[in-house]
Amino acid sequence: MKRCFSLGLPLVIGLGLIGSTTACTQTSTTASSAPVAPTPPQPLQYKVYSLPHSKIHTLVIPAGSTYEVTAAIAPDVQPLATFAQQHQAIAVLNGGFFDPVNGKSTSHVVLAGKQVANPQDNERLIQNPDLIPYLPLILNRSELRNYRCAGQIRYEISRHDKPIPPGCELLMALGAGPQLLPQNTSVQEGFMAYSGETITRDSLGSLYPNARSAIGLKADGSLVWLMVAERSDANQPGGLSLPELAQFMQSLGVVKGMNLDGGSSASFYYQGQTHFGKLNASGEPVQRPVKSVLLLNQTGASTR
Repeated sequence: MKRCFSLGLPLVIGLGLIGSTTACTQTSTTASSAPVAPTPPQPLQYKVYSLPHSKIHTLVIPAGSTYEVTAAIAPDVQPLATFAQQHQAIAVLNGGFFDPVNGKSTSHVVLAGKQVANPQDNERLIQNPDLIPYLPLILNRSELRNYRCAGQIRYEISRHDKPIPPGCELLMALGAGPQLLPQNTSVQEGFMAYSGETITRDSLGSLYPNARSAIGLKADGSLVWLMVAERSDANQPGGLSLPELAQFMQSLGVVKGMNLDGGSSASFYYQGQTHFGKLNASGEPVQRPVKSVLLLNQTGASTR
């Protein structure tokens, strides 16, 4: 049975984020024998979008840049600023899901080709009787992967059990989910369940606004980081639902996108400052330490 959600975003459309533009270029017909200089790598593009009920921090990492996205995991949990200091990172985005009670990851994490976090090692997840029917789906959720293929760095969003492409080496993987684009896989990844037309499980509050974090890939290979923060001056619940987040990502040119841990975990570090997504009842940021993160570092050489 196919279920479709039609959730318009006039707040996005009203800001001119969705629409068509026409760009014209003029070229000279005069022949030239001068050598053409290579196009320099594009810089990082950081932008904040102010919507009526949220602020969305975005960071675009252009394809072919001298930056690389990797991951890190803490022995317990720690603030994003600590991750940044430890790894001399330019930017940090909160990553996979974790159990706040025991501090163990509930998402897969692979670093330097070795698995350093396995949800099956979290007894509170594996032994939870309410989750047993969903465990095969939970253990095969989406992840961001970093490959080395023929000496070049390549990123992909795929399910955990998907084979590594021939000729490629898996360097890093950070799991979360669900995948938001090109389609929402909340049911296939065990986040949502239905009985007929009735929702019987929605562990992320997918259809309601909340602070969110996500990562996306554009058609040209550029990466997009997003963190949706609630607004203290909003007169109703802030943030975005997952369908709204997917639509916003599409407006930025994202063709493949994945949700990360959100709510109180949603946080983004850039230029020495941490931005938090969730607000408490007094309108103050909730500063929650996290288990795993995505890191942005400069490599000094093009990654493509």
